[in-house]
Amino acid sequence: MEEIDFEKIDLKVGLEIHQQLNTNKKLFCKCRPIESDEYTEKFSRSLRTAKSELGKIDPAALFEKAKSKKINYYANSQSSCLVEKDEEPPHDLDHDAKKISLLISSMLESKIFSEIHVMRKTVIDGSNTSGFQRTMLVSQGGNLKVNGKNIGVQAVCLEEDAAKLLKDEQNERNYSLDRLGVPLVEIALDPVNTKPSEVKEIALTLGRLLRATRMVKRGIGSIRQDVNISVMNSGVVEVKGVQQLDQLEKIIGYEAKRQHGLILIAEKLKKLSITISNEDVFDITEVLKDCESKIIQNALKTKAKIKAIRVRNFSGMLGFEPYAGIRLGKEIGQLVRFFGIGGVFHSDELPNYGITDSDVDKVKKYLKLTDADSFLIISSEDSKLDYAIDSIIKRIQDATNGVPAETRAATQDGETIFLRPRPGASRMYPETDIPSISVLPEEIKLARENIPKSWNDSIAEIQQKYDLNSQLSEQIFDSEYMDLFEKICENKKNSPNFVASILCSTITNLQRKGFDAILLKPEHVIESFELLASDKIPKESLEIIFESIMSGKSENVSIAMQNTDVSSMHEDELNEILDKIIQNNIDLVKERGENAVVTLMGIAMKEVRGKASGKVVNDLLRKKII
Repeated sequence: MEEIDFEKIDLKVGLEIHQQLNTNKKLFCKCRPIESDEYTEKFSRSLRTAKSELGKIDPAALFEKAKSKKINYYANSQSSCLVEKDEEPPHDLDHDAKKISLLISSMLESKIFSEIHVMRKTVIDGSNTSGFQRTMLVSQGGNLKVNGKNIGVQAVCLEEDAAKLLKDEQNERNYSLDRLGVPLVEIALDPVNTKPSEVKEIALTLGRLLRATRMVKRGIGSIRQDVNISVMNSGVVEVKGVQQLDQLEKIIGYEAKRQHGLILIAEKLKKLSITISNEDVFDITEVLKDCESKIIQNALKTKAKIKAIRVRNFSGMLGFEPYAGIRLGKEIGQLVRFFGIGGVFHSDELPNYGITDSDVDKVKKYLKLTDADSFLIISSEDSKLDYAIDSIIKRIQDATNGVPAETRAATQDGETIFLRPRPGASRMYPETDIPSISVLPEEIKLARENIPKSWNDSIAEIQQKYDLNSQLSEQIFDSEYMDLFEKICENKKNSPNFVASILCSTITNLQRKGFDAILLKPEHVIESFELLASDKIPKESLEIIFESIMSGKSENVSIAMQNTDVSSMHEDELNEILDKIIQNNIDLVKERGENAVVTLMGIAMKEVRGKASGKVVNDLLRKKII
């Protein structure tokens, strides 16, 4: 990425954190907030748009409706009931969730309201069976202290989490109801002019404040960051679903570059006399009937319509790149893909994709284009095509304004892709099934009296209690394994330093190698350390067991031990192996003497493969050589 002066482009970032609360029940029912891969029921729905009390349809909802996707839901009776299916009114608000939200508000010095009103927020992407999310404003104002600076708090809300997306296909979406209704606290911070690295620090500080409560969930998907980003006072773009701090910094940097690039494109467009309307849309199915492009031929075989959009005085602008990878053609390509349409061709990238110079000339002639004009080609069934074309025309018309206000999704490689338009004012409306909820003075007093220790004090306590260094204390506290660490260390035979190292380093390293940490359950880790404490396995076996489970080869610890042949090795067997290794490397032993142990250790540990501890192997080798 080219270097950008964030101060010069007036980068402004507002952070929103969504954190799952560690409660025993969901927000509006008694179901347990657990996730499982086993489902006992499946049902399907098609969500539709409806006018709000203001008489308007939310633009984001209208956009989702245009995709015409069938929504499939998978449910487990242990974690979902009729409330999650939207076949029964919500129950009373979970008391623990309310209590935790008041505590967090108090920690942020946010003004708590005496009465909480539940609102409905329109969401028809399928993530809520009802077509809306329940949310409630708990407090406003306050501040978060970050490196001596005060970052303002806009609001603290309590809301229900959405369903978990399992699969998103062209015409269908699959969701699991396990996560739907899990209590969330949403904290929105004031926008600040800052660098991406400083936003990362803000997110880290807020995350640590939440973890200090010991009342929030940890692990993948339990905390998500949304960021509102703008440059040079242009339209605000919301980026959703940032889960990792390192990813957050990349996302903000990319989005700043993208938005500034769009502003530079707009400046160039303002000098041109661009014209585009629905009158510039033409059916070119017959024009391209002899085109040899596989994409075009497939469209013809499915009897899809092929249409062209003419743009006067637009030559070169679809492919123009103020920054590498930032171009209007890419923006439009992302836009149409969300309608289930594969993509769009434009004249700045043709001939290509099997479309020849001759095909291009035919289209230009049919559209009566000059060298100053551009065109786009799009193909699909009628129901999606017209809406997609309207969206393309609007996007090109809006291009002179710079950055459109929209919602985008974060990608794993640190970029963003178009998700939907920003919601309008008609998105929120009162919940009619739940009365207002009182917040008593004694509840606020209790929350303020129970503000936990700060992150720094918590780290100091961990250091002292478990005799860890500061770095390892920070790592274990910030990780998803803090509770697991404390449980394992209840057995005094387990060294806290070793336990923390395994949880923070070994498992992380296996993840980096591509192994799936989700498959490694807390009970697997606890059982493995119990085996270690009872001398049934050496410590070297832990990584082998975890790798077997995280690779999907083993369902549990017992099967992992069988698959990897992990068990404590009898001393006689170990002696026999070491004698053989020494004999096979006798020249090395004669040459280096005791110094040969380092080389022989590597050979021996590969041979015993977790059946004997490194200390035992090292001691025996030295005895045999000396």
